[in-house]
Amino acid sequence: MKKGLIWFIVIIWALLLVMKFWWSLISDVYKQDGKMYIDQVQKEKKLNLSEFIKMYDNNKFKKISVENDKNLKGYVFLWTWKAQNYMSLNMTVYPLNYDTYNTIKPLWTSLKGLWISLTWATVTVNYKQEWLLKQILINILPILLIFILLMFLLKWSLWKWGWPLGWIVWNSWKVAKSENVKTRFKDVAWMEEVKDEVKEIVDFLKKPQKYIKAWAKIPSWVLLYGPPWNWKTLLARAIAWESKVPFFYSSGSEFMEMFVGMWAAKVRELFKKAKDVWWPAIVFIDEIDAVGKKRWQWATWWHQEQEQTLNQILTELDGFENNHKIIVIAATNRIDTLDPALLRPGRFDRKVFVSRPTLEERKEIFKVYLIDKKLDKDLKIEKLIESLSIRTVWFVWADIANLVNETALYAAKNDRDYLIWDDFEYALEKVVAWPEKKIKSIQELERKIIAYHELWHALTAHLLPYADPLEKISIVSRWMALWLTWIVPKKDQLLTSKAKFLDEITSLLSWRVSEEVFFGKDNITTWASNDMSRVYKIVYDMVTKYGMSEFWPIMYFDEEQNSWQMYKPFSEKLSEKIDDQVEKIISNAYKKSRKIILENKDVLHKLADKLLEKEYMSKEEFAEILWKENVEPEDIEPKKM
Repeated sequence: MKKGLIWFIVIIWALLLVMKFWWSLISDVYKQDGKMYIDQVQKEKKLNLSEFIKMYDNNKFKKISVENDKNLKGYVFLWTWKAQNYMSLNMTVYPLNYDTYNTIKPLWTSLKGLWISLTWATVTVNYKQEWLLKQILINILPILLIFILLMFLLKWSLWKWGWPLGWIVWNSWKVAKSENVKTRFKDVAWMEEVKDEVKEIVDFLKKPQKYIKAWAKIPSWVLLYGPPWNWKTLLARAIAWESKVPFFYSSGSEFMEMFVGMWAAKVRELFKKAKDVWWPAIVFIDEIDAVGKKRWQWATWWHQEQEQTLNQILTELDGFENNHKIIVIAATNRIDTLDPALLRPGRFDRKVFVSRPTLEERKEIFKVYLIDKKLDKDLKIEKLIESLSIRTVWFVWADIANLVNETALYAAKNDRDYLIWDDFEYALEKVVAWPEKKIKSIQELERKIIAYHELWHALTAHLLPYADPLEKISIVSRWMALWLTWIVPKKDQLLTSKAKFLDEITSLLSWRVSEEVFFGKDNITTWASNDMSRVYKIVYDMVTKYGMSEFWPIMYFDEEQNSWQMYKPFSEKLSEKIDDQVEKIISNAYKKSRKIILENKDVLHKLADKLLEKEYMSKEEFAEILWKENVEPEDIEPKKM
């Protein structure tokens, strides 16, 4: 709070104290026999009613006062002083010193009922009622003072911040200090293209004359977008240290408050602070989609506040006051939800896509996290990184960091300060498929069904030419699944062919086929529901999105974009054709899956016996049994797409 506000509160508090002292004086002064007296209490004591009546009967009291018809106060006279002149009251007052004894009488009992005489000459009984003015001051004055204080705060904040509640706006942003930021560009191991995009900004801040001579204007607004957990924030931390300029950072959700108008006020305050610095500043807004979503016509209170905040951001981005001292970097995982006004030219001119790391980039990330780890002497770091990078196809930066950390935790749990191969195997399985959780009550028949199911997935993955290869099989239950067939793609893939989809459908249908062939149609189980759901999702996408059917002309229907509609954007006749195509694709895949399983029943029995015995099977053990049985995948050349 500012000094002016502090002094105002101090003055109000002092006035209250003065008024309390003045009122305590004037309320106790009374007139008797032409003179002004004031009672001064030396000692005060509480009694019960019977003790009070006993003192009254013994003539201890000089006078008795009754306040509000319930509080009895007996005065025992001590002494008096000479008359004193109270300048504040402009009168001469005689002080009388008493000891007082207080009690409470029942409201329904009168003084006469307590045998207290109202006409006894030695005792004066005074009835005291609270003055109307005193009641008004006690009840209204505090409210009046609070109202005056509030009006002062509103007027002051209106002058200071431009809106009445500016004094309750707390900072939604922080300033990064170089000593607290440890991330460098070299720590961002795999974002070479992304780093090249933002290095220009850092270089411009360090050497602006080089760009000014070339009449170049650095992009003032940079948007980092891409899948989650790719550590766009990590890149922002590296920019904060490398740039060596004031770095303000905030999150889109930190602008959100319950008070009307505070959202936009926080945006104004953030940019005002950034403009006030003497050197060009960087403003980083993480998760900007929290306040930058598309505007729509059915606006509620929340949407109106969000739109006002968005309008304020747009004004700061490219408003009438075009201030080039500020460079804004924003990050989001959902660029599709951002308002088009944010993405138009002149605002976020540079959009940088932060993609998932490739195989080579994952190797670099593993090097960053393993460089300070102590490994077993028999463990070669090059082979370790190669193996881990191949088996972590869909991992992003955060997944790899979690994997290495779980490895270190498992080693520490086993009282080791170095990492061995089994630590990485345990951590990889835990991150991919959750920890193991053995179920002791599982029936033998269910255990056998599970084994055949997992082996059939693995066998079809081995035999089908476009399916992904096997990594490991386990029939030990885990937190999120009762078993695991771990299939890893051979390499990073950006496109998926029709042949690969068909092989995947064939492999997924193998669950139901294996149950029917080995256990009978009456013993099929409910666990195939997940596989069937995936099958229908893939096939419907093939027909309605990818054009991978016999339909002509090719049709496209995005169910996600039209999920809010109560009708489908095609006729019933076309819907019947879609169903026919889906049924045909699934039927052909089912027949192919059944044919493969009937041709390899004996091999599957041997694999099942081995898996039921060990509960685990690696890809090497699986391939060894198939090699002994002369089971090889079909030699089919990839079809031209």
